[in-house]
Amino acid sequence: MSAAQNSDAPTLLVKIFGKDRPGTTAGLFETLTAYRVEVVDIEQVVIRGRMVLCALVTQPPAGQEGDLRAAVHSWAGSVKMEAEILSGTGDNRPRGSGRSIVTVLGNPLTAEQTAAITSRITAAGGNIDRIFRLAKYPVTAVEFAVSGVATAPLRTALATEAAALGVDIAVVSAGLHRRAQRLVVMDVDSTLIQDEVIELFAAHAGCEEKVAEVTAAAMRGELDFEQSLHARVALLEGLDASVVEKVRSEVRLTPGARTLVRTLKRLGYQVGVVSGGFTQVTDDLKERLGLDFAQANTLEIVDGRLTGRVIGEVVDRAGKARLLRRFAAEAGVPLAQTVAIGDGANDLDMLNTAGLGVAFNAKPVVREAAHTAVNVPFLDTVLYLLGISREEVEAADGGGLVEH
Repeated sequence: MSAAQNSDAPTLLVKIFGKDRPGTTAGLFETLTAYRVEVVDIEQVVIRGRMVLCALVTQPPAGQEGDLRAAVHSWAGSVKMEAEILSGTGDNRPRGSGRSIVTVLGNPLTAEQTAAITSRITAAGGNIDRIFRLAKYPVTAVEFAVSGVATAPLRTALATEAAALGVDIAVVSAGLHRRAQRLVVMDVDSTLIQDEVIELFAAHAGCEEKVAEVTAAAMRGELDFEQSLHARVALLEGLDASVVEKVRSEVRLTPGARTLVRTLKRLGYQVGVVSGGFTQVTDDLKERLGLDFAQANTLEIVDGRLTGRVIGEVVDRAGKARLLRRFAAEAGVPLAQTVAIGDGANDLDMLNTAGLGVAFNAKPVVREAAHTAVNVPFLDTVLYLLGISREEVEAADGGGLVEH
């Protein structure tokens, strides 16, 4: 057993702080080399050009600690840094069982909100091991690594805090599977796109207001989806099929949608959509965005006109969950490693089936039931919930501008 592995061995915590400059880390360890110490732990953080570098090392051979201390202080002074050296024993204290990642999205993120969140983590029995900023634009996204409390009770404890504070908080289990999530499935209407496709068709049929009323009631969970779908589609009877191209041209992607899909694809994820809307639109979106999977209802067209009926199996609330399972099986991805994103009651089964269900600018009933919620109008902020930083997004984008 090396000295670094001995929990009772004397150790020194060497802390260097000051203006960040290239070569600081290399300089410290070159200085320590002469004293034959073993490295137990290293941590470094840079904020606004100021660096704190901590190195936990074993005690040097007998009689050399004083020389090591003098050498480190001398080197630090030569590079205009400050040094502090603390004696102790062993490594860091063991982390408690139960590991979670807590991601907080704020627009802005205030000191008051941060105080309340961190206090709630402590009250739940958790300890914050590390903090890392994922993004500063278009929202501030901060990730907390927490140990000492199971994920489920921590998520419950923070859910109420998030609603009261007006921030978005996601709590997921830490571990390799988080980075291994390889399938993301989204709703389309009011999620991937800003529109309700049935309403775009209805505008051309002159029955937009009547269809919108039925759509809103269905999304609130007040009507059976299949019945409401048939009722709305019946109002489109007789429309010329040329309206399909017009509707496709009217569809508006949600800000950040292209960035979300492009980043996920370049990082090796598979991406799909399921919709209570229509294949006449989702097939076009699949081609435009390079999606791996797409499934929706299909409007029947006979002799160049809409018949007012849909054909095939209806994609409803239960159907979306079934399709998530099917896509996951085809992609070879366990359900625990899937992500579902949606906004309406029709998405609830899918959100609860996925390993991580994200309510995106959703109705209250959906926000309350989903694993987490995003309440800013940028779809690519979901990337931060997956632990993907802004820098990684921009790198995956090839250095180009990320759209919003």
